[in-house]
Amino acid sequence: MAIDPTTKKLACGLMLALTLVMAAARAAPEEGARIRLAVVGDSDSHSYHDRLRFNGEDGARGGVHHATTWQWTEALHRLRGGWIDQGEWAHHGSSGVVAQAAEWVGLPMRAPEKEDFRYNFAVSGARCESLMGGERQVPQLVRLMDEEPEAWRGGVVVIRIGVNSFGQQDSLERLAADPDDPALSAAITRCISAMREAVQHLHKNHPQTRVVLVGIFDNSNIGDSALAPRAPAALRNIATALDRYDDALRAMAVRDTRIAFFDDRAWFASLWGSRGADGRPRYRDVEIGGRLRISNTQGDAPSNAVLADGHAGSAWNALWAGALVDLIDRHFGARIPAVEQAELLALLQPGRHRDRTR
Repeated sequence: MAIDPTTKKLACGLMLALTLVMAAARAAPEEGARIRLAVVGDSDSHSYHDRLRFNGEDGARGGVHHATTWQWTEALHRLRGGWIDQGEWAHHGSSGVVAQAAEWVGLPMRAPEKEDFRYNFAVSGARCESLMGGERQVPQLVRLMDEEPEAWRGGVVVIRIGVNSFGQQDSLERLAADPDDPALSAAITRCISAMREAVQHLHKNHPQTRVVLVGIFDNSNIGDSALAPRAPAALRNIATALDRYDDALRAMAVRDTRIAFFDDRAWFASLWGSRGADGRPRYRDVEIGGRLRISNTQGDAPSNAVLADGHAGSAWNALWAGALVDLIDRHFGARIPAVEQAELLALLQPGRHRDRTR
């Protein structure tokens, strides 16, 4: 059937208008309109290119691939830095001794020192007590937010912590034997209390700032632990104990629309799968853009989900950053474009694909 010139012209005009609208929707906002995002937690969020701790020659955080191995915060900056502001990358803070001395004379100072994004207070080795005590990550963050309170209206704080308190392999072995292990049950209770206190402190000072609470991951699904079959009863015991923490965080999110819960275990299972009913590994590979295959194995090569030192690899972190963007967009209406497969490939295979994120 022939299409008359007027109809054809109108259709072309509509297509052009639609294209322009879609392009405008994906365009990065003005500098001041970017969403501020802060992070508190442990090594699961401490940037890998903090040269004060990881020099690229010590075998940590990627080994020979260190230069192109990214933490999720670093991946997020490269993928959505135009929409999300994590603060400038620089040397921040002072040593604990210097900071403590400054506190004594009434000059609060950030600690510990590290090279990272300004709004990232996560530090390797931190435990749940580090949120309000120890490094006092949340009070330090709030003090920084107080300098520009209006800029944090609608901002986001990601809290991801707990693995050093009750989620390492030795703890999981004890929970596998007894999900009500007295010492670890007490640790989980303390973590829940610390999380509640941290959120209350944030919202007392900045009531319009949003919070993402990240659930605990099950480390029995990675590394050597992932290779060996486990008794179904042991797996149920671990899940029962970890659920206690996640359920408390999820309940906080249900009661308060300013809070979102990120289910870390469910996210991993949606990609790499899990074990079968018999406890044997049934993991699958993850394909990115049909060109990059990531297996649930451990090693510094980019094809491994987990690094040799036990931390998440670049692909894991890039996918995690994309899932965080989806959560912030869905729960808080942030209108940040979803991360596409081509962008992931450009980040993870910079030698093969032009990196459009810089």
